[in-house]
Amino acid sequence: MSTASTAKTHDFDIEDVEFLRHGDTPFQARLYKPKGTGPFPIMVDLHGGAWCNQDRTTNTLFAETLARSGVTVVALDWRMPPVAAYPASLADINYGIRWAKSKAESLKGRADRVGIYGVSSGGHQAMLGAMRHADPRYASLKLAGGYDARVACAVLVWPVIDPASRFRHAKRLIAGGGKYPPQIDSVIPSHIKFWGDEAAMEEGNPVGILERGEAVDLPPVLYVQGGTDIVHPRPDLERFVAAYKKRGGDLDLALYDGEGEGFIRNKESKAAPLALEHIVAFVKGRLG
Repeated sequence: MSTASTAKTHDFDIEDVEFLRHGDTPFQARLYKPKGTGPFPIMVDLHGGAWCNQDRTTNTLFAETLARSGVTVVALDWRMPPVAAYPASLADINYGIRWAKSKAESLKGRADRVGIYGVSSGGHQAMLGAMRHADPRYASLKLAGGYDARVACAVLVWPVIDPASRFRHAKRLIAGGGKYPPQIDSVIPSHIKFWGDEAAMEEGNPVGILERGEAVDLPPVLYVQGGTDIVHPRPDLERFVAAYKKRGGDLDLALYDGEGEGFIRNKESKAAPLALEHIVAFVKGRLG
């Protein structure tokens, strides 16, 4: 397993805890806690899975890399279809960020040094939730202590940054026939399960939100993607980067030529360790 090279390597503990409950259903957070006195930066981890699949264990490579570098990671589970569609997951994630802040002392961190990262659909939810951290729909679950869900930075790893555009992109690839990544076949049904329709995809679209001039928070962003990624269209990335910078956002684009979707998880990729190093450097640089 490739990991980022850092000045100091930390041993760490892993623990699963219940952070949220809906009715009789508990939702778990997996905590990766570096050993030492801290204070450590805290990063909230959001898995991918086209909004409908996977869980808090999916991003182990990223979480362990950050933990070894001296970053506490809080990897969340949340409601997904068929249990609940948009915006339920955003409400659970918003709560999870506030919960992490409320537990910052026991996590050997600080509530003002909490960031977020997500992969694929998790990257989309990381950015959407960060931009709209005070949205009443997303902040609807009550938590004592007065914490908000504002984050100090966001790392987006090949995010579905424009759900509506990606939905149409998938339909074009399938209609055109020929060879395309197998993940594309699951894109359309997953989009429908989570969003319901294209109008909702546009409403929760970070690119459109920026271009429409919606008032949002703009935390520092690291955007990581392979240059030949077909699953996450390059034009969507370019529109988001341009719109984010135009609105005054601080964005670091890490685009790896010749690399496709999921390249960081590919043990044969020479760019994978470089990307992990970039993520660690960005997090440590923004959160200390």
